[in-house]
Amino acid sequence: MSWEDYRGHDAVGLAALVAGGEVSPAELLDAAVARADAVEPTTNAIRYRMDDAARARAGGPLSGPFAGVPFLVKDLAQHVAGVPTASGSRALAGYPRPETSTVVRRWTDAGLVVFGRTATPEFGARAVTEPVLGGPTRNPWDPSRTPGGSSGGSAAAVAAGIVPAAGASDGGGSIRIPAAACGLFGLKPGRGVTPSGPDVAEGFHGASVQGVLSRTVRDSAALLDVMAGPEPEGPYVVRPFERPCAEAVREDPAPLRIGLATASPLGTAVDPEAVAAARDAADLLTSLGHVVEESAPAVDGRALATDFLTTWFAMIAAQVDSARTLTGCADDAFEIETRVMAAIGRATPAPRYLAALAGRQEHTRALAAFHERYDLLLTPTLARPPWPTGELSLPTPARLGAQALLRARASGLFGRLGLVEGLVDANFAPVPYTQLANLTGRPASSVPLYRTADGLPLGVQFVGRPGAEPQLLALAAQLERARPWAHLRPPL
Repeated sequence: MSWEDYRGHDAVGLAALVAGGEVSPAELLDAAVARADAVEPTTNAIRYRMDDAARARAGGPLSGPFAGVPFLVKDLAQHVAGVPTASGSRALAGYPRPETSTVVRRWTDAGLVVFGRTATPEFGARAVTEPVLGGPTRNPWDPSRTPGGSSGGSAAAVAAGIVPAAGASDGGGSIRIPAAACGLFGLKPGRGVTPSGPDVAEGFHGASVQGVLSRTVRDSAALLDVMAGPEPEGPYVVRPFERPCAEAVREDPAPLRIGLATASPLGTAVDPEAVAAARDAADLLTSLGHVVEESAPAVDGRALATDFLTTWFAMIAAQVDSARTLTGCADDAFEIETRVMAAIGRATPAPRYLAALAGRQEHTRALAAFHERYDLLLTPTLARPPWPTGELSLPTPARLGAQALLRARASGLFGRLGLVEGLVDANFAPVPYTQLANLTGRPASSVPLYRTADGLPLGVQFVGRPGAEPQLLALAAQLERARPWAHLRPPL
């Protein structure tokens, strides 16, 4: 099978070819591996290859709705038994996991053929994919720019045509940010919809969830049908969807009332292209019969960012400590940004941590009040087009100062130096819209409707009520029919 034929089908389409006997799983895997070999020198999207195991699987009996379709999983919280999950960290690069994650097992039970793990920043902690382990992943639309993060490897692999869809996860925008940067569709399911186990009950107090990145909405819908559902270790029993999501995308949704907000919740600058992307989507929605009005939830964006980072830094500290326990590694096995975040997390008093957790309820109430008036919230996904690789790296003076403080075990001085504020502004200003859905547990999507004057993708975000995954998917499918994007290819 030629790559042109392979790239011309999404995952649902490839599965149909296998089911009809028109192509074998081995032929599909050959096409995926050949494409990976061709583009990896540019994209650097895959961190760990499993070609031999995949060939053995492709040569055996397969069943399920995606039987024989090549697939990649993220190198973070998507474990394969006996294979290292490095989580983007040198500390864990050689540590094999003892059991397969529930979500990976559901993908393989559906017939997907996993042949590699995709790049992520260390512990998925940044909105770019530039780990020391393996180096930066690059955006297929412009290799000088980031594909976003933390599912940047998966996004680059799908955009480059290695696979039609790939595993991803989202704790603060990590599905939607790379979807927006790479011209893909990305759905962050709501809290508890997809499994996090068996090693953890939920990620980041339920703010982090498992999902996929794809070129077509129907792929994301059918893969959500595969993933969704409770597990014995899970803390929730989420009501099943009334019908399969794969069916919901076949029909246009009823007219929706949508609130449009383009200003950054942090009060930081928003690129005119990002505003144009959201307004262009609003115009398209209006032409399709939906009602769009300018309105934003009454959320204190600064307070939300503070609550997010307070708990985020503590989580990073726990992950660093866990990696040390598992491997016995030294401090220099972790990146300086990670060590700074961990140090801040360790210095956070327990009352402040609990107050940050309690703050999530205030943000949830504000968003719930908004959804009493509007079905969906529409925003830009990113506050600017994909930015150059390395732009968000810690500046050299701050890096040297942080190293000195860490050596002196004086992390309490970080606040007085303004380092924390610098990290917040540098890392959140480009991506101020996505964390709201995570802390409130709401489903959200990024839809690739817009291209900048330079031809770069720039997605728009929709945030829905609990249980709105079928509605988000149906709307995205309607937009996809009105303005198709899956045929667009990066100049790679």
